[in-house]
Amino acid sequence: MTQSFDAAMRAFAPRLPLAVALSGGADSTALLLACARRWPGQVHAFHVHHGLQAAADAFEHHCVDLCARLQVPLSVQRVDARHASGQSPEDAARQARYKAFEALAQLNQARAAIESIAIAQHADDQVETLLLALSRGAGVAGLAAMPAQWQRGGLCFHRPLLRVAGADVRAWLIYQGECWVEDPSNEDTRYTRNRIRHQLLPALQQAFPQFRDTFARSCEHAAQASELLQELAAADLAQVGQPPRITALRTLSRSRQANVLRHWLRTRHATTPAAAQLGALLDQIAACTTRGHGIHLKVGSGYAVREADVLRWYNHPVLDFLSARAGGAPKQIQ
Repeated sequence: MTQSFDAAMRAFAPRLPLAVALSGGADSTALLLACARRWPGQVHAFHVHHGLQAAADAFEHHCVDLCARLQVPLSVQRVDARHASGQSPEDAARQARYKAFEALAQLNQARAAIESIAIAQHADDQVETLLLALSRGAGVAGLAAMPAQWQRGGLCFHRPLLRVAGADVRAWLIYQGECWVEDPSNEDTRYTRNRIRHQLLPALQQAFPQFRDTFARSCEHAAQASELLQELAAADLAQVGQPPRITALRTLSRSRQANVLRHWLRTRHATTPAAAQLGALLDQIAACTTRGHGIHLKVGSGYAVREADVLRWYNHPVLDFLSARAGGAPKQIQ
């Protein structure tokens, strides 16, 4: 069920000292104000200057003034958040932010041992994330959307407002008489998330007034299913070995083969195969009825290669050597 802002903050119990990710917008301003009041002297603010628009300097100035009034220490990290070819601008900015948060936490260790970082994403952001995942044909891990808590880089990240509607966050902040800055890029409907926010969410509110609650339940179900699939993959990987033995893989159903291979590639090689790549790899494993059947496929950011009875994965530098040895280029699965 959705919560009021005050109820969400009462339920929030992070390890202190706590850092709050502060953009200067309404959501992060409300979260910082509530945390600073609840844990005076135990809260820091982290601001990431993305440098992507002219208003970025104004965001920083607002955060400086706000933290001075609240007597909250502020650390600012400037990053290059420009996106690479084939990468979405939103993803590039997100990756840059999290790296900056980790760097700021390390810089602050001498002053205060930051253990937790709070991020002000709320129920509307969760719905947007779910709809984006659906539009991309994501599996259960993607449909689980954003977790309320997770570990990264030795830090515990929290999203205490995931059950609070965005309008309720702003209503609370207005009641406090606090101001914030508006990011002009939030109105730019060239970005998919903004189109969802301005076009789909109002329609959902009219058609299904409880959509935040029902979508949140779906995310929870997907998260549970994803956890079970990870546990199954870990058990199957222990049976097929690392690197996986092809004969052992062939004893599993195709779905379990796909599950364990995704897990192996993600956890051992930090790569994720496209659906077409994984499907082609499963087809080749099914065809491995003789020792002479070779596998040499583009999978994720590298290449899956059969060597005797095991499946190995190589990155690009090794590929050139393997291609020369094999006498040809690997198959490209788009």
